[in-house]
Amino acid sequence: MSEINRIPEKKSHLANWAVGGMTIVAAALVLAVLAQTPVGTSVTNFLSWAFSTNNVQTMWYITRSAGLAAYILMWLSVAWGLAVSSKILDNLLHRSFTYDFHQFLSLLALGFTALHVIVLMFDKYLPYSVAQILVPFISPYRPVWVGIGVIGLYLSVLVTVTFYLRGRIGMKAFRWIHMSSLLGYLGVLVHSILSGTDSSLTSVLLL
Repeated sequence: MSEINRIPEKKSHLANWAVGGMTIVAAALVLAVLAQTPVGTSVTNFLSWAFSTNNVQTMWYITRSAGLAAYILMWLSVAWGLAVSSKILDNLLHRSFTYDFHQFLSLLALGFTALHVIVLMFDKYLPYSVAQILVPFISPYRPVWVGIGVIGLYLSVLVTVTFYLRGRIGMKAFRWIHMSSLLGYLGVLVHSILSGTDSSLTSVLLL
């Protein structure tokens, strides 16, 4: 009976995520249209002046910081997921919270990864094309290690998407796919160490 009572709550939760996603997309479209107006141009010029977004290194700083943030969040997501599956948190936290927090960490990691990737298209020193971002091993910069990072991203997206489809694909298939998140994390780790420009820093190596 309790499982039946949870169904409307789960549907409502998914509906909230869908509404939130559509709101973000709609807001992005509105901002894109406003940016083409004289007022939008003035605001863009002011932001460029205030934050030096026209500087060659600005986008590189953003993509590096977003990449580090994405890595930390992905590590937390994997570690939290292992803790949830081992049930060691059950005596400390409600299971519904641990599941939701794991989901939140995964989505937040993907968000920072998207920022890490998209900003590369606007980098003035070494701009990436859409194909170079989406297709593994054709990057102009360290193609092998960047390509491994792209594959790690695809595995992370696959794991996140199938979380919402587990009722359709079955729990057995879902668990096998979910295990690939470990491979995705290892791919991102290799990508971070061997293609990251900050990898020589002691603080980053410790991270």
